Amino acid sequence: MDEFVYDSVYLSSRDLREGRVLFETWQPNAQYAWDAGVAISRYLQEFKAGKLIGRSCPECSRVLVPPRMFCESCFCPTDDWVTLEDTGTVLTFSRCTITWDLVQLEEPQMPAVIEIDGASPGMGIMHMLGEVDPEALAIGMRVRAVWKPADERTGSVTDIAYFKPLKE
Repeated sequence: MDEFVYDSVYLSSRDLREGRVLFETWQPNAQYAWDAGVAISRYLQEFKAGKLIGRSCPECSRVLVPPRMFCESCFCPTDDWVTLEDTGTVLTFSRCTITWDLVQLEEPQMPAVIEIDGASPGMGIMHMLGEVDPEALAIGMRVRAVWKPADERTGSVTDIAYFKPLKE
């Protein structure tokens, strides 16, 4: 069997300076873009316009929010955009009196999962509640979105400042 012996070749800064080694330097144009996909991109655009939307499934008739391009229940492609109300029902909530790093809050924060009206049962979004007495907060409470002013919206779920109780 033949043996191959490789000699080590070391480069010095002198080799580079005197042009014994061919090399090139350049500044890469390393830009990137983030894409949320068809469903979520449109969903966020509608937030900027002060609207909530979902997608409907032609097979099982579910209305999905946040929208998805495929129904996770029957695996059918969704086919239509549905305009939803900016009202809903509190499915679950939490009263937070301290932050994640154990700082006591003066006023409790109240995140909740809100089932959006016009969407299928159980379909909703997690958001903050406001203008509510923490002791009055309950599962089943009806709420409405409080939108930021149009000139402050950026196409984000935070374009809804919070959800507040409906006066029914």
